[in-house]
Amino acid sequence: MSEHAKTLAERLIRNVHEVPYTDFVRPPLYESQRSKLSLGTAARKLGTCFDILPPGKRVCPYHLHHAQEELFVVLEGTGTLRVAGEMLPIKAGDVIFIPAGPEYPHQIINTSQAPLKYLSISTLEEPEIYEYPDSGKFMAEGSMDRENPFEVIAKIGRNAGYWDGEP
Repeated sequence: MSEHAKTLAERLIRNVHEVPYTDFVRPPLYESQRSKLSLGTAARKLGTCFDILPPGKRVCPYHLHHAQEELFVVLEGTGTLRVAGEMLPIKAGDVIFIPAGPEYPHQIINTSQAPLKYLSISTLEEPEIYEYPDSGKFMAEGSMDRENPFEVIAKIGRNAGYWDGEP
């Protein structure tokens, strides 16, 4: 392979089985292994992760986005999409579309007895405001450059930590 071809491959191709995972555990509900696939690529407007959730776990609190859209592709396993106050079954082969806006708070939960594996793809719209309906928090984030981002997590009338009020 030429040097140019090697450079292109490094900037444009990721294999979910070869990117290192980050383990995350926050008992009792949150646990995952995650690979940030788009990190270090030429992508500027797409965030892409490969997530593995153990049985009974979720990766993040129930939330909604004001700017970003998300797409999830279930690759293996079954679980539940908590969305807009409903619990919807999901399975391998499902593609889930989550538009920005208050109509679609969402969370993926592994309600099965086997690992749930899926791709998370999001637009990287900035600035972004997230809302967390279960805890009454919001998070604002953005950056003029990726080296110096800002992030604020608060409740109306007081500051809050990311996990305040979450189960």
